[in-house]
Amino acid sequence: MDALPPSPAKSEALASRMSSLGIREEDIVETFVRGGGPGGQKINKTSSCVALLHVPSGLRIKCQAERSLTLNRYRARFLLCEKIAERIEGAKSLARQQAEKIRRQKRRRSRRAKAKMLADKHANSAKKALRRPPAAE
Repeated sequence: MDALPPSPAKSEALASRMSSLGIREEDIVETFVRGGGPGGQKINKTSSCVALLHVPSGLRIKCQAERSLTLNRYRARFLLCEKIAERIEGAKSLARQQAEKIRRQKRRRSRRAKAKMLADKHANSAKKALRRPPAAE
């Protein structure tokens, strides 16, 4: 028995997310292919695997997580939204990470951090001093 299609509320939420990310249905090339993997005769006969190509970004998504074609279509679009959002926000977060790294490098260490660093250096020095061969007299 096939799973039920996604609820209208979920479909509406996906449509609004796609529009907020600038993904239009006209930009998506959708094909249905036969899936791979276990499943025997059923997987060899039905084309329930959904392959999406988002033309502007060149992203390809392939989804065969469910037995149902409608659920695979929904999941493929959801994955496409995730990938595009990751690309958009990833570029922003990368710039933010670089700025944060530079800010941290320029910041002065606190007295407590300096004291801890020096204490660690003295401890390391003492440990390595024990490894030296004894002085020849």
